[in-house]
Amino acid sequence: MNIKGFVVAVSTALFLFITVSGQNSIPRALLPGNIIDELIGEASGERAMNHVYEMAAYIHDRPATEYSGYFFETQYILDRMKEYGLEGAVVNKFPGGKTWDGVKGSVWEVSPGRSKIADYSDLPAVLASGSTNTDVTAELVWIGEGKQEDIDKAGVEGKIVVTSGSISMAHSLAVAKGALGVISYDSPRPLQVPLAIPITGIGGRRGGEENMKFGFFLSPRDGILLRDRLLGREKIKVHVVAESRNLEYDQEVPSCIIKGTDPNAGEVIFSAHLFEGYVKMGANDDLSGCAAILEIARMMNTMINEGRIERPKRTIRFIWAPEFSGTAPWVSENRELMKKTLCNINLDMVGLWLSKSQSFLCMHRTTYGNPHYINDVMENYYNFTGLGNRAGLAVSGRSGFVKRIVAPTGSDDPFYYSIDDHYGASDHEVFNDWGVQVPGIMMITWPDLYYHTSQDIADKCDATEFKRVCFIGAAAAYTIASADESIAMKIAGEVTGNASERIGKQLERAIDEIGTSTNDNFENTYKRAKAYIEAALINEKATLTTTSELVTGSPAYILALTKLTGSIDATGKASISAFDVYAASKAKSMNLPGINFKPTPAEVSAKAIIPKMTELVTEKGYRGYSELLTKLDQQVKDKYPVKNRRIDSQEIGRLCNGSNTVVDIKKLIDSQSKEDNDLQDVLSSVYLLKEAGLVTF
Repeated sequence: MNIKGFVVAVSTALFLFITVSGQNSIPRALLPGNIIDELIGEASGERAMNHVYEMAAYIHDRPATEYSGYFFETQYILDRMKEYGLEGAVVNKFPGGKTWDGVKGSVWEVSPGRSKIADYSDLPAVLASGSTNTDVTAELVWIGEGKQEDIDKAGVEGKIVVTSGSISMAHSLAVAKGALGVISYDSPRPLQVPLAIPITGIGGRRGGEENMKFGFFLSPRDGILLRDRLLGREKIKVHVVAESRNLEYDQEVPSCIIKGTDPNAGEVIFSAHLFEGYVKMGANDDLSGCAAILEIARMMNTMINEGRIERPKRTIRFIWAPEFSGTAPWVSENRELMKKTLCNINLDMVGLWLSKSQSFLCMHRTTYGNPHYINDVMENYYNFTGLGNRAGLAVSGRSGFVKRIVAPTGSDDPFYYSIDDHYGASDHEVFNDWGVQVPGIMMITWPDLYYHTSQDIADKCDATEFKRVCFIGAAAAYTIASADESIAMKIAGEVTGNASERIGKQLERAIDEIGTSTNDNFENTYKRAKAYIEAALINEKATLTTTSELVTGSPAYILALTKLTGSIDATGKASISAFDVYAASKAKSMNLPGINFKPTPAEVSAKAIIPKMTELVTEKGYRGYSELLTKLDQQVKDKYPVKNRRIDSQEIGRLCNGSNTVVDIKKLIDSQSKEDNDLQDVLSSVYLLKEAGLVTF
């Protein structure tokens, strides 16, 4: 299709989208059908499940020998990479530190009867991390939720406390009153998962290591039985033994690549965290993500080598790392690579059997500060999988799934999914960091009933979920990695079509908010609500612009983007106009003069400032820029005070792109916040960045 025909087609599609947006029940993918079929066929949920069974079939003690060589999971990933013939298979090591390691531990009732209450050999999760060596016999005492008043009332000196509350809090408070240690049956979801024990530690909120004692966990089922005995005034004595040590470790980051045909064309990076501390082991969190990207690497490498799909132009890289602590140094060491990396796809907890947990496979988008078409590419394949794997009346003449993606040993459930706003707390945040600037999204199953507990084991996962995740991830990465001008245009059309819907959602949000306004807050509510639409418009146009990185030296493509940008602009202006119609009606109903509000002097001043980041932002990689902020003189900080300490200063930095005014930045962060941000706080934040040399005006 020539460029003129493409623009006409997209314009027509936009009109149809606006008028008949409900007619979207047939699966539609960015890649050609023959490639889609190859990807679906090759994706193996069973292989991914087997990786999880090998690495996380059950919670086990980690032997000390792993700390002096490779950890088991690292060695397993390395062996599979070599077995599959993946290029560049390597393990990078970075400085680690020391970590607590349990050796043994048990709690035996010795009076009035004799029975075993907990044993590390049976389930390592029963011994709370941080526990120190002990061998004591003492009486148990009930302290309720472990609050200070409960502890004071119980009289805990020389005793072992039993609590339903936080083991860390109870330990800190009770040990300070002379308790020998703590047994807790605290659990995040005791009614839903009564056998689950949280994977956590006793911490050290008060005092240093010399005040650390021990902590044991019981399941809610067993803990309640012990509680009832104590409340029935039984005097129970137990013998507690615990042994632990601190071991040195390195951060290990296995990685490999599927090499593209053009080394200068950029990369797509998959990530998943192989470790989250070395005590916690989780099948879904996150050995599922590790297994999935290993399977994605295998399936794509196999198809390329067999000539079933062409080798992509851009390289696809896979890294398995300790969450944050390993990803951060790896990214910082590869700062030059980050400059040519197009995007990150992070898989964190993706293998859960969805229907059993009433869960969804969520895709968390980038923030407005990192606009990128990866969001729309991922959404395309989520929708494709969702529409293809459900029964629907709208698809006439067909029963069952239209495009079946089901593993031989997995569930036959519909695909439950959600496209959500940005959420951090995983490794994609390292890539999204202002000092790295690689747009990253996250795939995650949520909610997860077994999250961070002893029940996060392989039997909670689903081969069908793995097959679908591997298909979606591989399809999205291959779409971007292989994109020529034709595919780039399809992606641009996808962004443009979705922009209409997303701007429309902000219009609905704005109307809803102005509808609850009062005479006293109407002006402020009007400005904030209207800014939702204006911020979405800014973001959608910026997102569309990012597709140009897939095409170089094409005047025709630049012309197409110009016309598509005009289409988004028209949608935005129409939505703003519609909002103003509603707002004017609302004002009239409250006997207000209208909606012609003049900008305040502060808004006029802030609109004249357009901050742009400097090279210092990325000079030291992940979080490197923060050093310059911490070195600012107190006089400078006092000159530009920021009252709201929760303001997202990093997002403000990301939005300092040389195009957004400070007023725009406020609109963009307000639209992503639950609360209104003070303009002066935004302005002060920008001035602090300027004083640190991180932005210029």
